[in-house]
Amino acid sequence: MRKALATLLGLTGLVAGSALPARADDAAPRGPVADAYAITIKTLAGKGQPAWRPPHRDKLMSRELAALFARDDLYQEESGDMGQIGADPFLNGQDGEIKKLSLDTIPVAAGKATVVASFRSFGKPVTVQFKMIRENGGWRIDDIVDQFEGKDYSIRAALSQPYDCGSFMGKPCKR
Repeated sequence: MRKALATLLGLTGLVAGSALPARADDAAPRGPVADAYAITIKTLAGKGQPAWRPPHRDKLMSRELAALFARDDLYQEESGDMGQIGADPFLNGQDGEIKKLSLDTIPVAAGKATVVASFRSFGKPVTVQFKMIRENGGWRIDDIVDQFEGKDYSIRAALSQPYDCGSFMGKPCKR
């Protein structure tokens, strides 16, 4: 009886907890983006993992985008090669700094928004767009759009490209 009651209370807590936002900072679209840049600034200082790696990505990103990043990490681990992303998507480059960060939110539709991050990196202006969706009671990053040579570059589209090998493709990589 005690075990059944403990299980029931545990499940009730899980159900009740799933209705609440996973983080206090995800009540507004800019929250996960602000968190991601705080993480990126720490990473640039040599502390911790980038925002697209565990433990951050599942808190900041939609389930689909987090799964695409996880697949890219698995490909890199199995193949020893670089994945689909050759730069830090939050910096729009392989290296950088974040000075004078500003975040602007543009509502798109119910449950969707775009957050535009603007900052200076090595004295040059950088703009990164974040496509946001409401998921699990909070806002999550669903795509990151960088610019390269005047053209938009969707991180989601890049991560959705096929790989040459990988356990997730049923074709082992040769290392």
